[in-house]
Amino acid sequence: MLELIEKQISPQEYLDKETKSDLRHEYINGEIKEMTGGKPNHNLIVLNLAATLNFALRRKPYRTFVTDQRLWIPDRQIYTYPDVMVTGEPLELQEGRKDTVINPLLVAEVLSDSTRGYDCGEKFEAYRTIPTFMEYLMIEQDRIGVVHYVKQSANQWLMMEYSQVQAVFNLQTVELSIGLADLYDKVEFEVTSK
Repeated sequence: MLELIEKQISPQEYLDKETKSDLRHEYINGEIKEMTGGKPNHNLIVLNLAATLNFALRRKPYRTFVTDQRLWIPDRQIYTYPDVMVTGEPLELQEGRKDTVINPLLVAEVLSDSTRGYDCGEKFEAYRTIPTFMEYLMIEQDRIGVVHYVKQSANQWLMMEYSQVQAVFNLQTVELSIGLADLYDKVEFEVTSK
């Protein structure tokens, strides 16, 4: 969940505060929003995906990052922390910074009730303004479900949906197949009674 902290500060003021903070905050066009912690399912899915990517991409020209790596989206004036992000080599950092990435190829967000609208809407729109960005995963944490977008050309994205544990999706950017059984390994879903 994102909680509004302050209104209308500059990107530099945000960075000055963020580098001294023990908590993570997103910066969205002049506003700072505190990022709250995730549930165990969220963390397991992030770990499963990041571990799969990191292992499969070792000694290849890619880098895998998780929740603490800041991303700058200049066209929307957003600093954010994607759940999982893959960049190409060489790693590109925001000018004058050693801690803020600007060249993601792939981004994955694990959805929650409080972030779903933003992750599926405005955040995805913002990611699409990044020239290197080619692939987006939106992953459910309370049920099995992945929505996978792959850029086909300027302003054209192909969407694929997966909702069966035996399904496998194929990443295009890094040429890797991932099974939902692996992505959801050890994830427990709450049983709802009718």
